[in-house]
Amino acid sequence: MTSSVSTLETLVFPFAGKERRAVVGTATVAAYRESYPGGHEQGSMQPRDLSAHSEYVPGRGVEEVARDLGVAPEELIKLSSNENPHGPSPAAVEAAREAAAEAHVYPKAAHTDLTAALADEWDVTDEQVWVSPGADGALDYLARATLAPGDTVLVPDPGFAYYPMSARYHHGQVSTYDLDETEAFQQDAATVLDAYDGERIVYLTSPHNPTGTEFPREQLHELLPAVEEETLVVVDEAYGEYTEQPSAIGLVAEYDNLAVTRTFSKAYGLAGLRVGYAVVPSAWGDAYARINTPFAANAVALAAANAALADDDHVERSVDSARWARDYLAETLGVPTVDSAGNFLLAYVGPVDADAAADLLGTDSDGDSGDRTGDNGDQTGNGGDRTGDDGDRTGDGGDRTGDGGGGAAATTTGAAVAAAAQRRGVIVRDTASFGLPEYVRISCGTREETRAAAETLNEVFADLGAAAYDPEAAGSVEVDS
Repeated sequence: MTSSVSTLETLVFPFAGKERRAVVGTATVAAYRESYPGGHEQGSMQPRDLSAHSEYVPGRGVEEVARDLGVAPEELIKLSSNENPHGPSPAAVEAAREAAAEAHVYPKAAHTDLTAALADEWDVTDEQVWVSPGADGALDYLARATLAPGDTVLVPDPGFAYYPMSARYHHGQVSTYDLDETEAFQQDAATVLDAYDGERIVYLTSPHNPTGTEFPREQLHELLPAVEEETLVVVDEAYGEYTEQPSAIGLVAEYDNLAVTRTFSKAYGLAGLRVGYAVVPSAWGDAYARINTPFAANAVALAAANAALADDDHVERSVDSARWARDYLAETLGVPTVDSAGNFLLAYVGPVDADAAADLLGTDSDGDSGDRTGDNGDQTGNGGDRTGDDGDRTGDGGDRTGDGGGGAAATTTGAAVAAAAQRRGVIVRDTASFGLPEYVRISCGTREETRAAAETLNEVFADLGAAAYDPEAAGSVEVDS
């Protein structure tokens, strides 16, 4: 008989609050380290396995980009984050100043006031309004109220990365439904139902980021009765003010499996204060007290949001400006664009000439030139969600790219365009991290910013030899206000 002896190692591990040691076989050590990739053998408390998660990488501020380029911030046009270029309502600014003077008091009254104002705005009860720190907070509250460990959610691809991130934070699983590029990323009930398999939450985005397409209201009437009784359909309307389609909030009374999230970050211009909300079915009202983070939305944000909500004129001017910019970009850019109902436009660039890109960006034609330090930084990793300036792709692994680069290497068409445009003072969003490497997303700026950006982008398309660029389609036109 032949015997074999395993090689022995000393395994160090925590037990009962103390560091322990054991001499075990190499196979046991390997199995232990596979089970605890965070390194429990180092003898310290570790977080749970987060290998399916990835960090949220925010876009860099215009001041940071200006320092990198050696220019003044006012020389740059930032059209990468879908912010309101007109800023917040003056009434909101004044309300924030006044609230700051009482910052030592917990925001109970301010929270109640905003809740009541939103309930009145949407003709629902106060209990149906879940105020939160940004719309992301509302998504978390819905996940807390809905998901048990192992439950699955269904999210769009491409789509906002925080849907799967939130699900995984709450020990959920993620499935996707694909929006077809060849069908102009259209959204409908059939697309969702083809992928649906009884998931606990189904996420819709209308208008959708980064494409700008909408989920038609009549399609909601088809989808909501078709899913199982225990499925919650969440409609994310972060860009809802920019569309002419009625809000899905109007259907909450009719369907008890529908919730809608909204934010003050976009049309209301309060992105820096982080305040949003969900409107939920009436039967869910008492759940909020059990799952919300106490005082998560701060007093200054709540006061500003309440004032912003009352300033209809500022929102109307902001929306009108965005619609003008959206139309102007669609008419003047020399590349195809996707019809958008948001405050941004998705533009298809196609392949670019590698040698032209290398000359323009100072790289070799293979894209090798050292560190990548673009507007949001390029980031490569394995597994999990890929996120950038305001949320990105929902898939697994691969490169994660932010607001478009501007540093040495540009690994995709979109990155090359964004990097070249940034060097000329215009910051747009490379959408490779959404799984759309041959597109860029352009936010709506002021009229002056939009005109200048369109001219610069057309120059970049031409200089890079972008396959989709048609110089005869490019030009300056005046779009009626």
